[in-house]
This record gives sequence, structure tokens and C-alpha cells, in this order.
Amino acid sequence: MIVGFIGSGNMAAAMARGWAASEGNSPSEMLFTDSGSGRATALAAEVDGRAVADNAELVHSSDFVVLAMKPASLDDVAESLPSPRAILSLLGATRLSRLVGLFPDSTILRLMPNLAVEAGRGVIAVAEPEDSDREIVADALSLLESLGSVAELADDQMDAATAVMGCSPAYFAVVADALARTGVAEGLDPETCLTMVAESLAGTAELLKRRTPFEIQVAVASPGGSTEAGLEALEKTGAAESFEAAALASLVRMRGE
Repeated sequence: MIVGFIGSGNMAAAMARGWAASEGNSPSEMLFTDSGSGRATALAAEVDGRAVADNAELVHSSDFVVLAMKPASLDDVAESLPSPRAILSLLGATRLSRLVGLFPDSTILRLMPNLAVEAGRGVIAVAEPEDSDREIVADALSLLESLGSVAELADDQMDAATAVMGCSPAYFAVVADALARTGVAEGLDPETCLTMVAESLAGTAELLKRRTPFEIQVAVASPGGSTEAGLEALEKTGAAESFEAAALASLVRMRGE
């Protein structure tokens, strides 16, 4: 299957890199366009894809068209396109009803991946209209599953999903940076320190599949110990509330409130 990306920014690049490195089901070819930035050519060279002259050529040559441009340009792009067979939309805060209105003859899936698709460990939220072509949807899901875990949601749940999994790699990176900086300040080698933090995050992610967050905290924090002191400091500074506020702020921005 051939996948064409209209737009070659960060998320398009993450998906393309993930597919290029995947040992699972991946596109037979990836095509790219951009708005004149030169990113399409650079990304195509990186993942052994192909930059094409314009969006119309990309649509004609693709089994799946990924909308990865800025949401503000959706109307202009839609007016200039022939009808794609299938669309995977990465456009934030853009509901299925609007996409279906612009592309009534296309099978449409609304996606929200997070950046970890680049490493094949992403989370991808997916919403689709009820009357979608099941064969096309199955092909799309098969491709997406090679990039990570797929969660099928209702369209009205997608903004909340974006707040908790689409934005969260940036929040986790804040935690990693803070911990690593503390270690470096105490004499640890920066690269070694960041690796230890990264592996601790990865290990905790695996534990969260088996234990609740509370169970992990109890298991690590011995009474009167150093972890308990750290948790007390986090509570005193309102760390948990800060992350809740971050997720809420992302949600409010997406909804334009």
C-alpha cells in the first residue's frame, strides 16, 4: 500500500520514520508534499520515500492520504484535491463531521498519534464514521498497529485523548530533564544519567500494565525512606496538580475555549 503525506512536519516525520524502521506491516512506498519548506524532499530522502510535485499527484498515486498540514489550511487543500480513496487525518481539533463534509466520497479515519510512533512504541487514538468501508479501515489499522498501540474511540473523545497521550511525551520529558539535571549536579555523567532516567521511565511503563499507579508508589516508597521524602516534596509543591493543569490547558486550547 502506498501512503502519501500532505505536509511533512514533525508528526508526519515521526510516522514515516516509524514505518521505515518497522519490521511489521508498513507502506510499500511513502510520498510527500509540503507548502514550499523543502521538508518533503528532506524527509523523503531520509526514509527512502519520494517527494512529488503537488497534492493532486500525491492523491492519484496513494492508497491512503495522510492530512498532516496545518488545520487552518484544510479548506484550501480540500478545494484543490481530487477525491482520495482513504484519508488519515492528523489535524488537531478537526471533527469527523467536518472532514466528511469536505471529502464525502472518501473513507476517513481521524487519528491522534503521539511522537513515540517514531520508535514503534506510540499510542494512536482512532475515530471513524459508523458507515466506513470496513476493508479499508482494516487495512489502515493494520498499518497503524506497526507503529504502536491503537485505541479506537468515539469522535467526541479524541480531544481528551490528545490531552492525555498526544501531549504527554512533552510532559514526561519535563520530568526526565528535571531528574537528569539533579543527577548531573551531583556528579553523574549527563549521558549516563539521562539513560538511567529513560530506562526507569520505560520500566515504569511496563509496570503500569500490571499495577496501578498507587501500587507502584507504595512498592517503591518504604516508610520513612528517601522515596517517601520525595513524594512528600512533590505533594507540597503541587506536582500532581500541575500535570492535571497541563492536561486541562491543552484541552482548553484544542477546544478554543
